[in-house]
Amino acid sequence: MSNIAFDTMALTRIADFARTLSRLHATARRQIVDDDQIDREFNAVCQSIWGYTTDDLIDDMLSPADHEFLDTLDEARARIFAAEQGYDLVGDEGILTDWWGYCWMILAEQRGLLTPENKALARMEMEEKYLAAPNVIGVIVGR
Repeated sequence: MSNIAFDTMALTRIADFARTLSRLHATARRQIVDDDQIDREFNAVCQSIWGYTTDDLIDDMLSPADHEFLDTLDEARARIFAAEQGYDLVGDEGILTDWWGYCWMILAEQRGLLTPENKALARMEMEEKYLAAPNVIGVIVGR
């Protein structure tokens, strides 16, 4: 068995960007919190770290093998994967609640998918999906 050691000073500590999101998740354990509020805060964390969000990508941009990798991750393997890429998934209360989404973003970064072209493609696909719905006459995208 290999012993993997990481220089924790060299890792980007995602928890430092996710304090508000972590508080929302803690609140959600005691009372109802709007899922959209959690999604917006998750996107704000991703935007702060990578300049992109999961909404800026299309699932098909990752290969079937990448999806299988993500689907089989557990917390321990996710922490190792993230650390190998320079990120720390641990916060004050243990592994971050949204660790899987962060792994998605880390893998997308590793694959070179965080590009303006892919973002434009994802936005176009989202708009087409909404415009195909009945009673939709336009799509307003704000940031």
